[in-house]
Amino acid sequence: MQKVRKVIIPAAGLGTRLLPATKAQPKEMLPIVDKPIIQYVVEEAVAAGIEDVIIVTGSNKRAIEDHFDYNYELQNQLKKQGKHRERQEIKKIADLANFIYIRQKGPYGNGTPVLNCANLIGDEPFAVLWADDLIVGQKPRLKQLIEVYERYGDPVLTAIKTDTAGTKKYGMIEGLKIEENILQVKNIIEKPGPAAAPSLWAAVGGYILTPDIFPILRKTKLGRGGELWLVDAIFALAKRRPIYACLVDGQYYDAGSPLGLLKTNVDFALMDKNISEDFKKYLKQIIK
Repeated sequence: MQKVRKVIIPAAGLGTRLLPATKAQPKEMLPIVDKPIIQYVVEEAVAAGIEDVIIVTGSNKRAIEDHFDYNYELQNQLKKQGKHRERQEIKKIADLANFIYIRQKGPYGNGTPVLNCANLIGDEPFAVLWADDLIVGQKPRLKQLIEVYERYGDPVLTAIKTDTAGTKKYGMIEGLKIEENILQVKNIIEKPGPAAAPSLWAAVGGYILTPDIFPILRKTKLGRGGELWLVDAIFALAKRRPIYACLVDGQYYDAGSPLGLLKTNVDFALMDKNISEDFKKYLKQIIK
């Protein structure tokens, strides 16, 4: 079985949920404490054993490329100032992985950036991570997905456990339980509500896919909003081979909306050993 070595990170979206902050700045570069959102996603991928990070970009996204590049002028300035720790932090960003950038071409939708990478993926299994979905736990979410893929050899989706209120927010997974944390997927029902929800397993971003998804994506008709949807191709693939969902162990964060980004920043600040104590004091003052 081939190793999962590559991840596709779509980053060509307009970030309309976060306007006007994203009018001239990629949403993927908005900060969570002191790092942009996309850096957390890349670090998760690298911690799971990924070697090649393919970022699919669009116009006004050059800041992403600049962030993961060597900035020798900045490094030299930090060296002159004796800020060696900061210099190493900057250098380490570029050393995380082998970065590959392509421009998105084709219809709008989250299936297009995946299809754009077909020639780069070849005949290998690969991962897909959204640049504003984070899951924090003892073991990286992507590592958990890869372990399921290595066990079964078929595509794997990310699932989180939600409550009845969550059935109105997420696509809910219907399937056959294979292991305590693994379902074989039969269907995903979009925001069914508690009465019609087949389970409390919610489908969120993060996939291990196989290259047979590409010919299906090429034939997939445009769906809701005139967009090419990755999930439509995954459903078509499920008619040919098993698709699994892994109930991942970790806390899920949607950093792609104003409230979600604020919540993520608060939680990450409370986990940051350098600022957590002062931040807790500040929060207590606000509450009073």
